[in-house]
Amino acid sequence: MTPAAAQAIFADDPEPAWSPDPATIERSRLTRLIRRLGLTGIDDLHRRAVADPDWYWRTVVDDLGIDFARPFDAVVDTSAGREFPRWFPGGTFNVSANCLDRHATGPGGGKPAVVWEDEAGTTRSVSYTTLLDDVVSLARYLRSIGVETGDRVALYLPMIPEAAVAFLACARIGAVVVPAFSGYGPDALAARLNDSGATVLVTADGLRRKGAVIDLKAAADRAAGQAPSVTTVLVVRRGAETRRAADGRHVDWQEALAIGQESGADGGSAALDPNHPLLIAYTSGTTGRPKGIVLSQAGFAVKVGHDLGYCLDVQADDVIFWITDMGWLVGPLLIVGSLMFGATAVFYEGVPDHPDPGRIWSLIQRHRVTLQGISPTAVRALMAAGDEWLAGAKLDTLRAFATTGEPWNPEPWSWLFEQVGGGRVPILNYSGGTEVGGGILSCYPILPLRPCAFSGPVIGMDVDVLDDAGQAVRGPIGELVVRSIWPGMTHSFWEDRQRYLDTYWSRRPGVWWHGDLARVDAEGYWYISGRADDTIKVAGKRVGPAEVESAVVAHPAVAEAAAVGVPDETKGQVVVCFVVTTGGEPGATLEREIKAAVGDRLGKTLIPHDIVFVTGLPKTKNNKIVRRVIRARYLGLPQGDLSSLEDVASLRLIPERLIAEAAHR
Repeated sequence: MTPAAAQAIFADDPEPAWSPDPATIERSRLTRLIRRLGLTGIDDLHRRAVADPDWYWRTVVDDLGIDFARPFDAVVDTSAGREFPRWFPGGTFNVSANCLDRHATGPGGGKPAVVWEDEAGTTRSVSYTTLLDDVVSLARYLRSIGVETGDRVALYLPMIPEAAVAFLACARIGAVVVPAFSGYGPDALAARLNDSGATVLVTADGLRRKGAVIDLKAAADRAAGQAPSVTTVLVVRRGAETRRAADGRHVDWQEALAIGQESGADGGSAALDPNHPLLIAYTSGTTGRPKGIVLSQAGFAVKVGHDLGYCLDVQADDVIFWITDMGWLVGPLLIVGSLMFGATAVFYEGVPDHPDPGRIWSLIQRHRVTLQGISPTAVRALMAAGDEWLAGAKLDTLRAFATTGEPWNPEPWSWLFEQVGGGRVPILNYSGGTEVGGGILSCYPILPLRPCAFSGPVIGMDVDVLDDAGQAVRGPIGELVVRSIWPGMTHSFWEDRQRYLDTYWSRRPGVWWHGDLARVDAEGYWYISGRADDTIKVAGKRVGPAEVESAVVAHPAVAEAAAVGVPDETKGQVVVCFVVTTGGEPGATLEREIKAAVGDRLGKTLIPHDIVFVTGLPKTKNNKIVRRVIRARYLGLPQGDLSSLEDVASLRLIPERLIAEAAHR
């Protein structure tokens, strides 16, 4: 097939923002799969995948070279119900073996598996061979102290190479990883230790962030003191003073590796049931205890391999840098999605704009990054800092941006595409969730791109948008649902099956209600408009916060904004916008201009009732604006779980003001 014929497979939109060139299409593993199967394109593949999932997932496992130590008998067993499928029954599997052994023992063993850098510019590179040696040593150590298959091991670590070692060592012996956000305080960490029953806590004696060293171990010690199940605290020494606790639970990381090397314990990868838990990822909620999302060994590996392999086209020559934390799903996804393909993962310990907003661009240049993961909020902050920080940056190695976590606004999307990527680098939107184990909607580097949009569902995911009556809609905003089941989906919430059923399966039989607002336009492009919990409904008209925020941030004086709906006796709800300006004193003139801009774009009904100027917005560490917390603070309501916030003090920037009071200012 000629490049021109290959291009014809993927029909261009009449006015795309970006279209793939022949070299990009030829590079794609998805192109190769479509050709091998004799299909006409992505739509043809997706239709067949949805109609025949057994055929599709067998094809994926074979095409990506995912290795089951013992072949499975079937793709899925739904005898316990569609809500509780068992994937690849009869087989045995191990994530660690798929990520390390086949690369470390071959000619690519000396290739960097993980490259780390901190804010001070210190770097370290760990080869596949060295990573495997350390993983085997730690696996032996864990076995020597009595950690067995199914025991839980919590990771409270910065993004350092030891995080990958600990994650893969646990996977190797079948211990269940409990990754914890490095910004948690002692109480939040203790809650997760106790809920999971973790017996081992792996931490470090310091975390470098915003030019300071944070005493991570002090928080870990306090949390372990509240968690009777924890019998061992393993500490990565990083230069800070570390003392053993009087109870003797603390062990230095290097000492543990040495013990493992000398131990007679087995360092091989366990042949596990494919449904054996790999990790428990805790997510925060508005009420109640955090949800422990259980993801399995084979399910997570197949879903991550599928999504990164086909949606983002990760291959062995890639260098992947994603600003993340082990406590968010992207941390484990970065490890597994990079290493299973023999690529290189870049870990950065710090914030992307320290010591200045040019830091992220220098990281890309220095490590020759090919795929950069970044959030829209981070882009908005970098855009507000000015184009001068891009001066001199050589980003010629970049082939794509990957973005996830929240909806886009047109202006920052265009800035990233035009000013940073020079109109050459595609922005691949990718959205799903922790409970999904990966993505629901995505872009593809072999399809044309529309600003802020998704090309469509991830292949094999039977996705729809439903209105309040449960009917499929095109055009208006509705709720995102999935009608199929898929490898990677959570097996349940940890020790809370009913809460899992109530959250995703209770509204319509056999349909997964994801909780996102979405719409599909006339050309078939998909858009995420925010969380369903964030829906704003004014005088019967429903709108996602992203639409209002896009209109607000289009004003050159606005750096970022958060829109929420608050109660109103006449209209049901009205819009209140919290606005951070780019500088200067906000006032009545700017407020009038913002309201007028929203009215021009969205209509008079959705003009904000109030504009509240603030100097910052509460966000998670992965840069999601937490609208539910803003709304609760503003209305004086309970704010729920705040453990995922980057800085709880940022809440004080949001005034507590009931809407009735605001109306009479």
